[in-house]
Amino acid sequence: MPKKKKIVVKIGSSLLANDQNLTLRYAFINGLLSDLAQLKSEGYDIILTSSGSVALGLNMVGKRPEDAGILDKQAAAACGQPLLMNAYRQIASEHNMDVAQMLVSVGDMEERRRFLNIKNTMLRLFENGILPIINENDSVATRDLRVGDNDRLSAKVAQMVEADLLVILTSVDGLYDRNPSEPGAQFIAEINDVSEHLDSTTAISALGSGGMLTKMQAANMAQNAGVETIIAEGIIERPISSVLQKERRFTRCLVTGKTASPLMVWLSNRLQVSGTLVVSNAVAEAVAAGDRGVARHDIISIQGDFNKGDVLHVYDEAGAEVARGLTNFSSEETMLMARHLDMNVEDVIGYKTKSDVIAVENMLVLEQNHLPLDAPEVDPKLVVPA
Repeated sequence: MPKKKKIVVKIGSSLLANDQNLTLRYAFINGLLSDLAQLKSEGYDIILTSSGSVALGLNMVGKRPEDAGILDKQAAAACGQPLLMNAYRQIASEHNMDVAQMLVSVGDMEERRRFLNIKNTMLRLFENGILPIINENDSVATRDLRVGDNDRLSAKVAQMVEADLLVILTSVDGLYDRNPSEPGAQFIAEINDVSEHLDSTTAISALGSGGMLTKMQAANMAQNAGVETIIAEGIIERPISSVLQKERRFTRCLVTGKTASPLMVWLSNRLQVSGTLVVSNAVAEAVAAGDRGVARHDIISIQGDFNKGDVLHVYDEAGAEVARGLTNFSSEETMLMARHLDMNVEDVIGYKTKSDVIAVENMLVLEQNHLPLDAPEVDPKLVVPA
């Protein structure tokens, strides 16, 4: 039996909710689910990542998008999510399709065990012919503990299930070299290097938390995981199949280079920085060459409150990110070891170990096709004394 193709579809708030009265756009949802039902009948496995809960719940909490604070948005998400899922469930049933809801947080996607548990759940839903609908759990997310946008969430999901294609539907027909409303804006049909196009991605929709920038970041995450990305306009009639059959134009972000192992892909595609290490330029060069991990005596400063098994970002003295890797110690243990180089590790942290802070086999060296994350400002209290 041939392997089913997997498609992850991401839908933005501006397609699901009318931006004036903040009510559901039933015609779009009907057109979308009709198309997905047809694709499922043709043998595709599909995951839908859906925004919209906050926008749909704002009327109930008496707020407009531009006036809503974080607490308003959390409350709106709690109100809007049942409305959104009820609409999906009712319309899906008209197309003989079952749906399942999965709400995830940044911690679910960044912690390896929970990440794999979500993956296994989605695969079981596939086995039963059920359409998973995934959204960030906005009712409990805070400004510092959220995925930040469903574009990047969709890329993490595509990475998770080893999808063949990520389709991001939005309010425009793809990427332009500048704001498409500006005179002379040129449409970009195909992208190899996402970093070359970041300067033209500053606009954000009234309802969404992202914009074209987060779509480019998502495309970069997807292509590093071996997943091609398509960015297209969310039309009502056959929004997905019309793209697959190339009946209208869209922006295609190609997969470049050799795809790493699932563990290395998971290491590279981060939604949030758990912690950082700054090392000397000489150590950074050796790390970048793949010659070594990071030991306690290499560390200049430490940022973040992290636990054993978290992913740390390694920077050189100039603030350039060079690698990401799994830490063998908590932030407290790491700081103690780095500040007491004259003592045995066992005497410092209370148990015997020969491990590096990050072992070379658990480290991913960033290549040109990875978008680096800016180093956080250094807290003087966390600098290791020379």
